Amino acid sequence: MLIDFFSAVGDVLSSESTYINGALFAALLAYAAAGEWVAERSGTLNISVEGMMLSGAFAGIVGYHISELIVVGLVFGVIGGLLIAAVQAEMSHRLSADQFVVGLTLNILVFGLVGFLDREIEPQALRAPEVEIPVLVDIPLLGNALFGASWPFYLLYLLVPLSWWLVYRTRWGLELRAAGDNPQSADVSGIDVNRRRRQSIYYAGFMSGLGGAYFLFARIAAFDDSVIGGQGFIAIAAVIFGGWTLWGAMAGCVLFAGALSFQLSLQGLGYELNTEMLQALPYLTTIAVMAVFAKRVRPPAALARPFIRGLK
Repeated sequence: MLIDFFSAVGDVLSSESTYINGALFAALLAYAAAGEWVAERSGTLNISVEGMMLSGAFAGIVGYHISELIVVGLVFGVIGGLLIAAVQAEMSHRLSADQFVVGLTLNILVFGLVGFLDREIEPQALRAPEVEIPVLVDIPLLGNALFGASWPFYLLYLLVPLSWWLVYRTRWGLELRAAGDNPQSADVSGIDVNRRRRQSIYYAGFMSGLGGAYFLFARIAAFDDSVIGGQGFIAIAAVIFGGWTLWGAMAGCVLFAGALSFQLSLQGLGYELNTEMLQALPYLTTIAVMAVFAKRVRPPAALARPFIRGLK
């Protein structure tokens, strides 16, 4: 039995499809996690990232359905994510509504709304064409996954470093981090704490909406209300796993995407294992990692704490 298990693991790890699927899911998580990381550095816990991703996916296919252009679909995806971000930001950091309640409500609302609109509109799309980078695409196992992907995948190579640069190399990023670590002192210094928090949520909406649209065009080019399937919550877990560092969050995305890809590859290679256990594997991995790392990392001091001027 043990020999069979290691044989299966070996087959999975030597299969190119494992790395292709892993890169696909890691990119989806990376889009959302990069945006969520920026939001959490400002002190806001953006539970609605799942809704942003789902809204982005639906808006993306609608944009393509209207224009027959993938670029337009991606722009629509960004707009879809920003619409959810606007509600989250205004409710949580202007009206001081509970950000957890707002986030969960938005997730449920988006899930129901896009399911209804999908049945009414029935939008159609095509997959984004793949672009191969010469020489690099020939790297064994990883070449096609990282350098032979659909072209929206390559936006990550720009947007992830851009996220780091915004937070650590701009005045806006300095004020953002101050809002997350010590909002009272930031306020005394003349920083509009809640404004910075709202802006960080808009950035999360931009990234998550784009990620949802990317996933739609990179994988199936057809919408279903389960297309995101809880990946937004896994992206939040990746940020926590990474200790609220961007590169740690990206490592978390790779880990969780690896679990998803492992599940798909086992099934694709014809191994007959417990179906329910395989489907639960990515989420069990998430829970296990959270249990180990959640107490060992230091979040921004004011994370998830609303800021009201004059109150400590």
